[in-house]
Amino acid sequence: MKTPRASIIIPTHDRPDRLRRAIASAFAASKDVEVIVVDDASADETAQLCASIAGIKYVRAERNQGVAGARNLGLVASRGEFISFLDDDDLRLPNSLDDQIEALSRSPAAMLCYAQAIPEDQTGKQGPPFPDACRQGDIFWDLLKGNFIPCGSVVFRRRCISSAGLLDDSISRIDDWDFWLRVTELFPVIGLKTPVLVWRAPARNSRQGSSETVEVIELAIKHFRRNCRRMPRVARASRRQRQQSWRAFSMNLADHLAWETFRSLCAADFSRAWVCARTLFKLHPGVLVHLTWRWTRASTIKTFIAGQHEPEGMKIRFKEIRSIPDT
Repeated sequence: MKTPRASIIIPTHDRPDRLRRAIASAFAASKDVEVIVVDDASADETAQLCASIAGIKYVRAERNQGVAGARNLGLVASRGEFISFLDDDDLRLPNSLDDQIEALSRSPAAMLCYAQAIPEDQTGKQGPPFPDACRQGDIFWDLLKGNFIPCGSVVFRRRCISSAGLLDDSISRIDDWDFWLRVTELFPVIGLKTPVLVWRAPARNSRQGSSETVEVIELAIKHFRRNCRRMPRVARASRRQRQQSWRAFSMNLADHLAWETFRSLCAADFSRAWVCARTLFKLHPGVLVHLTWRWTRASTIKTFIAGQHEPEGMKIRFKEIRSIPDT
């Protein structure tokens, strides 16, 4: 049997309504691709749907593994030299996988290539591609501040698993960020400023892991303190660099928490607003000064006033303002 050049792994659990489109997009992403669907113990018609689609490799977990565990099952079952993950409600753009593999082929030292994603809300409305700046080369310290890599946009070489290991299934929802960190600690990466993915943005009740913003942030804080600080490259760094990395990580999360606090207050969800505010105090002491400066700028206030009747648009404009570097 001919070995495929690439493998796309699609974990899924009880969401067959969009799975067929995700599978079709995966086949369209490359001329030589193996599509693996990992059914994470679904209790609906997912198995029947997969049986009706020709050409896929179907793997079923009889016990729910979580997204990281499901991705690991897909990795074990895969055969491609290049590997990519795709969520079951996201879409790969045509030929995008081949374009990224070509970029990796031109840079033998790079083990990972990521690119931009086009966000799409629950109504189908699309926003501008992100991230705006696709940093490349040695991005480890930048990535330690927070995950800016869209998971489904990544293609990595199979052989880097022998150095970085599999995904950590104890930290589903941030398992991709942890894996990217382990890869970028050791190898340079390629960043392409071109969209390769349509990313389905989570809603509060969408059942996507990333929709639980505060819970994910809590998990990231614990992971940074317990694991990231012990990574060899971090442990060898100067005390000043380690302190700066924690401060930068905290500032990034503070902006997210501030937004969630504001949105919860607007929705009269005072319990959630309190949880967000309480989490803020677990971060670097300087976050309060940082937030005061950010949130009292005229540009931020104008954004709130202009977008008070258009919450989602206001969120997008706020993110643009928030992304302006401190000077």
